[in-house]
Amino acid sequence: MNDNGLVTSGEGLPLLWIIVPCYNEESVLPITAPLFLEELKRIISNGKASDLSRILFVNDGSKDKTWELITELSEKDMHYIGISQSRNRGHQNALLAGLMESVGNCDVTITIDCDGQDDITAMERMMDEYLSGAEIVYGVRSKRDKDTAFKKLTAEFFYKLVNVLGGEVVYNHADYRLMSSRVLEEFESFREVNLFLRGMIPLVGFRSSNVYYERTERLAGESHYPVRKMLHFALDGITSLSIKPIYMIVVFGCLVSLLGFVGVVWAIVMNILGETVAGWASMVCIICFLGGIQLLSIGIIGEYIGKIYMETKRRPRYIISERTWKPYKRKYKG
Repeated sequence: MNDNGLVTSGEGLPLLWIIVPCYNEESVLPITAPLFLEELKRIISNGKASDLSRILFVNDGSKDKTWELITELSEKDMHYIGISQSRNRGHQNALLAGLMESVGNCDVTITIDCDGQDDITAMERMMDEYLSGAEIVYGVRSKRDKDTAFKKLTAEFFYKLVNVLGGEVVYNHADYRLMSSRVLEEFESFREVNLFLRGMIPLVGFRSSNVYYERTERLAGESHYPVRKMLHFALDGITSLSIKPIYMIVVFGCLVSLLGFVGVVWAIVMNILGETVAGWASMVCIICFLGGIQLLSIGIIGEYIGKIYMETKRRPRYIISERTWKPYKRKYKG
């Protein structure tokens, strides 16, 4: 037993923590929490995890009664535990807080969203892969029949674009995954402030496998990822994983410069031959084209400079304000 009252191993079975980030989930948490517990108990009864396993809810600065519900759950069943961030820091930071809280307290973690869209029963298959030697198991959507045409097209484009730009992401995988304590201990050394976990986890390495499942509709409440947030998340992911967009600016700039040089030669030749015709349309088109390219290039470079600025501040990526157990001092800080 460690100094926070939790036991790190027992019965010779792996100790599992299921990590669930929550933000304003008071409508769906009463529905999904029993489902998580049912699946955990099924895994335990099948001899694949210790009865000391836990479900860790991470309250991401919710403005509703999410934290009160988490506290009530922890009082009703020992398998429920929870932590609360001091303010809303976003989904990725909430996941990180839960993962780092689990370091030294369990043998394996599974991260899953609270909305019930991901197939909860896939957890046992993930544990099977872990017991067979996999250190990381990615939950991968087998199809996107429930998505709109726009979301399906943009998601496919995003995954392909990230891989083309040098990022390593698993196609149709979000943040439903299993990770061993060995992976988490190595992941502690990743100190980025700009988080994109689905692209960072593959960088750790170790043996991995995939478990395929079908994603369903949200069980209750509204999605916290509108189009605006998805676009921002995609841009953040691309610029966090790769600097190839900057190289692309250089290459494109060279091509435009070459085209401009050809245009200058052509203009000189036409002037010598006396066949030039004064016109504002062509001039306006050229100015608008070059101006647009310059603004786009400056914007991309500015995105990277902004990330560098945030990284140099070294601010904590999360701050835990409350726990459902006695607080304790950890070596690791967010």
